[in-house]
Amino acid sequence: MKRTIYSQLLNWKASSSRKPLMLYGARQVGKTYILKEFGTREFETFIYINCYMNEPVRTLFEQDVDIDRILLGLSALSGKAIHPNSTLIFLDEVQEIPTVVASLKYFCEDRPDIHIAAAGSLLGVMNMENTSFPTGKVDILHMYPMTFFEFLDASGNEQLVELLKNRDNQTVVNSILPKYVELLRQYYFVGGMPAAVKQFIKDSDLKLVRKVQEDILDAYKADISKHAKGDATKARAVFEAIPSQLAKENKKFIFKDIRKGARSAQYETAIQWLVDAGLVYKICRVSKVAIPLRFYMQQEAFKLFILDVGLLGAMTKVPASLILIGNNIFSEYKGAFTENYVLSQLITIPDIVTAYYAKENSTMEIDFIAQIDASLFPIEVKAEGNVHSKSLHRFITVDSAADNLHGFRFSMLGFDHQNWMSNLPLPAVEALPVLFPASAFS
Repeated sequence: MKRTIYSQLLNWKASSSRKPLMLYGARQVGKTYILKEFGTREFETFIYINCYMNEPVRTLFEQDVDIDRILLGLSALSGKAIHPNSTLIFLDEVQEIPTVVASLKYFCEDRPDIHIAAAGSLLGVMNMENTSFPTGKVDILHMYPMTFFEFLDASGNEQLVELLKNRDNQTVVNSILPKYVELLRQYYFVGGMPAAVKQFIKDSDLKLVRKVQEDILDAYKADISKHAKGDATKARAVFEAIPSQLAKENKKFIFKDIRKGARSAQYETAIQWLVDAGLVYKICRVSKVAIPLRFYMQQEAFKLFILDVGLLGAMTKVPASLILIGNNIFSEYKGAFTENYVLSQLITIPDIVTAYYAKENSTMEIDFIAQIDASLFPIEVKAEGNVHSKSLHRFITVDSAADNLHGFRFSMLGFDHQNWMSNLPLPAVEALPVLFPASAFS
């Protein structure tokens, strides 16, 4: 299956300032698969080393940090010669051998001509003891579950993706919008975990897809218990509380809904652990919509979202019929699914900064504020065709009139552009920076 991160891997390979690569991402988002594809296709020689229960590799890396000695050992273990600029070494499951991660610093300093990449459980890498992370000595890429565009591509609908990316085709997209809605419903159920997508494409057996999702969730819970240590109970409580928090009109995370008398200070490290592990996305409120957006973030007020909309459905055990048939999913579960879907697509856009805005002493709230390069995108999310809302209109035309901002609404309607706002169909979230580049605001 094609992944959009592949182009970033190609850029890394060609970069003259390339460092060892660390591929970050939650468990089972496809890190091993994509690096194997990349190594096999783009290099004359590809060496794959799995560190799990690999004592020869542990011995090799724990002796010292003589990189030439390590390279000789890797060549002997793999039976392949290592040549600068034409060989990719991929070290997988690196959390099992902390000295492998530490050695990347010396690959950077002593052998920058060697292409080397590492991946593994982010949960484990975060919790390696007595080992310093090679900060500043590695290039980091983040990998996420498959987006809706990647889902379309994997299911043989590549042309539908290209239509969404071209402003000249918006009339065509509007005319076939029901097709997009049907596929979006499928994505709402299946989500973007590669194993679930693969199972769905194989035989469309929804029970087996849900079983795959439940197995992934069980693995996440086991990882929380194993790696979160003293925060494990709290981290699991937060993770399992997110669906019910999202189902509320006000989606700001409320600690007392986890446990009576609970306070933010008691759960800060548990939440940060979930965020660092890639299992949860934390979106903070901003006090002002301006660049740089991070400057105005209020860490004490935030929303939490699950990394994948399909896993969210599995957590809530929503029947497939409610998602795939009728309009129920777009009304009864609009908060829990539609906003989670939109955020999970936005967050994959390179270099994006995402927050939300709420006005003090008012019910006015803008679902998301995105900063992409030097452009700001105030975004309202509507799960249905009924798109009436005062918040975005007032924010654009009154509260921020002097800032000359343009509003964006994602809904089940087609493309529609007004002088103060553009409506984009929900299937087009990932195309936002392509449809509205910085030049469109000048």
